[in-house]
Amino acid sequence: MAVPASNHPVWSRLASGGLSKVKTSQLAAQLFIKRIETSKTPTPQKAKEIFDFFAKYERIMGNELQQLTAL
Repeated sequence: MAVPASNHPVWSRLASGGLSKVKTSQLAAQLFIKRIETSKTPTPQKAKEIFDFFAKYERIMGNELQQLTAL
């Protein structure tokens, strides 16, 4: 599955608390999710960071990308 475009609404939903619903066994993703959840960064900036992360690790994040359509 391909990463949704950077302007797709899913990134804002994830940045607004939806990221905690993503189930992953990837340690890097677990650490990233925890860091984003505790960050005081504004939502639009979080959304960009989340998009960048998924775009960078698209090859190994297939399971996680499939979950994005349900969020």
